[in-house]
Amino acid sequence: MSASPDPAAESHDRLARVVREHAGRLAAALIQVTGDFDTAEDLVQDAVLVALRTWPQDGIPKRPDAWLFTVARRRGLDLLRRRENYRRKLAQLRWPPDEGEVSAPDERLRLIFTCCHPALTREAQIALTLRVVCGLTTAQIARAFLVRETTVAQRITRAKQKITMAGIPYRVPDDEELGDRLTQVLAVIYLLFNEGYLSTAGQAQSRDLADDAEWLAALLHRLMPTEPEVAGLLALIRLHRARTAARFTPEGTLVRLEDQDRFLWDHEAIAAAAALLTRAIRRQRPGPYQLQAAIVACHAESARWESTDWEQIVLLYDMLLHLAPSPVTRLHRAVALRYAEGPRTALAEVDALAAELDRYYLFHATRADLLRALDRPQDARAEDRLALDLTTNPAERALLQERASS
Repeated sequence: MSASPDPAAESHDRLARVVREHAGRLAAALIQVTGDFDTAEDLVQDAVLVALRTWPQDGIPKRPDAWLFTVARRRGLDLLRRRENYRRKLAQLRWPPDEGEVSAPDERLRLIFTCCHPALTREAQIALTLRVVCGLTTAQIARAFLVRETTVAQRITRAKQKITMAGIPYRVPDDEELGDRLTQVLAVIYLLFNEGYLSTAGQAQSRDLADDAEWLAALLHRLMPTEPEVAGLLALIRLHRARTAARFTPEGTLVRLEDQDRFLWDHEAIAAAAALLTRAIRRQRPGPYQLQAAIVACHAESARWESTDWEQIVLLYDMLLHLAPSPVTRLHRAVALRYAEGPRTALAEVDALAAELDRYYLFHATRADLLRALDRPQDARAEDRLALDLTTNPAERALLQERASS
């Protein structure tokens, strides 16, 4: 005996059939009116989605074609109004802006806070801001996160949709809201600086990105002068930039920290950044950026490589791992551990990170250094070649190629 028909399935099938019958005719009519295939297609899809959402409850209207056309027409008029408003705003733009108008950096900071709305996931906040505000490519962001490009692209797409659907406002939050978004905003500025300080995009460093990161950090510091982590990040950026002149040879080859000419460092900038960090630390609210800045200050304030306080640096890394554990931080701690306790101890720490960092070039470059210190040159060259395959930066590649061929 045959089964009786399912009324719900029949209703769904009829609904889908009616939509199919009229969607094509509606698209043709809209293309004729708008002259824009993409716009017409979007308007039809919008109308169909509204129909599929409302018709099951309200029933199919007597004139489905007229109903769909009315919805599409309303959406089209909304679209035209938005475009007209957009054209008016473009016409009002001037450069440079009149005195008293909001400056470009302030606008970028406002946009960063918009992208870092708590309705988005932390990963989406950072990825979206780096892409939309800072102009990094999906590939650059993927390298910063140590994830696939497709993963980053999906995060960005979902974040844009969430902002649109939730109507997230474009503004710097009120004072009581700032703290909730600060972690993400600091992370964005930090990653932007990292990309500028040693670019993954095929050049040794991008001064524009590093300048942008320092400017945004200083702007945020003026907005939140009593927040120690903001001061810590600004101090960290300035400590790094104070050593820029010694980081590369005239040919653009990267110079390792122990080989840098410390007379080329900007010692006035180092002292000013260290003073900023000291004021932040006195607030007794330690955080990851203050600790990272303190580690860099240990290097920057040391007159010679041989006088570096490695025990203090290891201790600071321990504190950093307690607040913000990560395999990359553990890798950097292992480098300090080499000079505090020896290369064999450090190599054991590095080997324990293989599963998490095997696709990270600094893991292999660090391992090569340690193997070379343990008189295993052949193994070290193999690790250098692995590191070479995992980085696109020309300055780093030049250094790794030199080591791999030695």
